[in-house]
This record gives sequence, C-alpha cells and structure tokens, in this order.
Amino acid sequence: MASLQEVAARAKVSIATVSRVLNKSEKVVPATRAAVEKALRDLDYRPSRVARRLRMNSGRANLVGLIIPDIQNPFFAEIARGVEDAAYANQYALLLCNSDENLDKERFYLDVMRAESVDGVVLPPFDDRDDAVMDIAQSGMPIVCVDRSLVRVKTDVVEVDNHQGAFDAVSHLIARGHEHIGLIEGRTTVSTNRERRRGYADALAAAGISPRKELIRAGDFKQESGRVLTNELLDLRKPPTALFVVNNLMTVGALAALHQRKLRIPQDMAVVGFDDLPWAEALDPPLTVVRQPAHEVGRQAMELLLKRIMEPGRPPLTVRLQPELVIRRST
Repeated sequence: MASLQEVAARAKVSIATVSRVLNKSEKVVPATRAAVEKALRDLDYRPSRVARRLRMNSGRANLVGLIIPDIQNPFFAEIARGVEDAAYANQYALLLCNSDENLDKERFYLDVMRAESVDGVVLPPFDDRDDAVMDIAQSGMPIVCVDRSLVRVKTDVVEVDNHQGAFDAVSHLIARGHEHIGLIEGRTTVSTNRERRRGYADALAAAGISPRKELIRAGDFKQESGRVLTNELLDLRKPPTALFVVNNLMTVGALAALHQRKLRIPQDMAVVGFDDLPWAEALDPPLTVVRQPAHEVGRQAMELLLKRIMEPGRPPLTVRLQPELVIRRST
C-alpha cells in the first residue's frame, strides 16, 4: 500500500500538503489539490483510519457502532438499515455487531468499539439497568438508545409509543368480543416490554375487565419461548380466547403452537402480534399486527447520534414515533 511520502513525491508537494488535501483543508490551491488527488488515485492510496483521526483537529473517525440484539429479527434488521442509510448519507462508516440478547456478548462488543475509538454508538440496551451501557454513556462517548431505554442514566432515545400500540391491539381484541386475552411478553426488565404490558393492562381496565394473572406469561423475545408459553396457556383449565404477543419472533412461536394443535385462527384463537413481518400477509390467515416504523427509528437514531457528536453538551432528547395497528384476518 502506498505511503504519504510516495503520494507527496508523485505530486511533487510536501507531506503536509497531502495531509491538508486528505483533511479537506481550504488552504490548498485548486491546481495543487488536483495534483495530489491524481497522485492518490494513481497510487490507490488508502488512508489509515487511526492515522487520519490523529491528524484531524476534530478527532473524529467518521465511524459509529451499532449493536442489535438479534440480527435474525426483521425489526432489528430494518432498524440497522435505517441507521446505515443515515450514516452513509453523512459519510460515516458503520461497525455492526449482533449481541444475540446476550449480556456478555454486548459487553465484548462495547469493548471492541472503545478500542476502535468509534465516534458514538446506537443500541438497544440489554435491559433498563444495563451497567455496561451506563458505563459507556457516563464515560462521555456519544450514545443513542434505540427501542429500549435506561432508568438510571439519561441518554438520547428513539422509540415508538409502545403503550399506545399495545393499548390499541388489546382494545381491538376486546371490540371483537374477547375478554380472556392472554399476554405473551418478553423479559420484564426491558422498558419496551414494560410499556406494552402497561398498554395491555390499561386496555382491559378501560373496558372494565379484570386481568387474570394466569393469562400472563413472560419469555425472552425468541421464537421458542413463544411456542412454549402458548402451550402453557392452552393447557389452562380456562384458556384464553385471544393472544397478544409482544414481539414478532414470539408471535411466530405462538402460531406454530396453535397450528400444531390444529386450532383455527381466529375461530378458536385470535392473535395480534407486536411488529409486522415481511410475510405476515402471506400467512393463513394474514396476521393482525402493531406495525412499527423500524427504518425511521433507525434513521432518526443515527441523526440524533450525529447531533450528539457535534453538540456533546446538549440535553438528552427522546423521540417517540407512532405505531400503526394493521388489522388482518387473524382477529
């Protein structure tokens, strides 16, 4: 790989002039800039990101980190696409990691991002008391929490109105005549889950329906827990007539359990899932869901991170987007 010295020799300028061109300094005359840029192209020069950062007055690397909990989850994949689109539009590269809802993996990747000196991080914390994320936020590194938030440390947050989405979903089931509505939730220490459970409870209360504790089951946001917990609810002496499932992968597990028992949807069991799926309309019957604007969540998270990088002292902001209840034939 060509060095700065070789580029400078080819362009017949000093190394300092090459550095000014690389850093887009306005102090280089157009003819000299053109000569340096031609030398860079001819020699296929690739600047070291670390060296470039050390030369820049701002100290920025134009590199940001994104940690998502489950790369197989279409919701988080779409968030990643939104973050990447906004990063690319602003000439930032993206370091993407998958924590697999595993706290140790999340900590490992946060350490990697510190070592790489990224300019900031976008991520959903493992839970609302995630010490590793709180540590990195308190260290001064720009951070935006997406989909989930922390309770002890204030950061920028981009999320949807989870309470309203759940309230609308359960109210829809009640309007269809259901009173015994099962809730399959995720980890109870996650802010997103807590708000969806609150929406479930508030919708029941608004309709004058007393909640039944045995109709609530907590899982881990993954498909297998949705299947296991649905079977637990079906084995009750008085099982629910409808299910509200708080994320897409557990909804897939719930549907698998219902199909295995040859139960008809919605005649034997109505189902509403939180998060749309690319194939939801192709299911039989098509699935009623609470759709989140996942790409927009990711895009706004990246835009907010850029503002935090440029204005590190500004007060934290919370951006809350609205979900949409998409009614199909599973209810």
